[in-house]
Amino acid sequence: MGLKLNYLDGQTPLDEEEKIGLRIPTIAIRQELDEFEQQNIEEAMLWVLNKSMNAEIVLTEKFICDLHKRMYGQVWSWAGKFRKTDKNLGIDKWKIPVELKTLCEDALFWMKNQTFSNDEIALRFKHRLVSIHCFSNGNGRHSRLMADIIISKVLNQPIFSWGSSYLVKEDNVRKAYLKALKSADRGELKPLLLFSRS
Repeated sequence: MGLKLNYLDGQTPLDEEEKIGLRIPTIAIRQELDEFEQQNIEEAMLWVLNKSMNAEIVLTEKFICDLHKRMYGQVWSWAGKFRKTDKNLGIDKWKIPVELKTLCEDALFWMKNQTFSNDEIALRFKHRLVSIHCFSNGNGRHSRLMADIIISKVLNQPIFSWGSSYLVKEDNVRKAYLKALKSADRGELKPLLLFSRS
């Protein structure tokens, strides 16, 4: 029978080979997949809450991959590993390690030199991370959690509200989020700054 998925606007389709990496073969539809992924994500969030972190730990390839694995490892065998295929979003797969290293170094520079406000540092990181699109699935949720970790654990500010939504349903909150991301793609970060605290 296999996993049959319909995709929301802004979601990256999985290749058939990536679908084979599903660890729970009884999942057949998007709603079931979303529920299992959300349970896994909540466990990752509890892990984050109980850890002491600083920028030198968080802003590394290892941490970024480990977090993705904690968020999705019970659902996908490839969780925490860079994607092996090119997608409708993101950079060429072979550029991921270099671009991610550059992003981490840039964010460390922004923090050290107070180049931007704390919110802007976390959201610039989030936006570039999702633009790189390191993983086959879960890049949006992963980048939002990374922003929350940066703002709360590294910069000691309240986490973002993200419109008080998980942003996995096709509704007006998700539409506002995607619109803010598209503005950030054009270099206009203010809508994403406003949305993240709404």
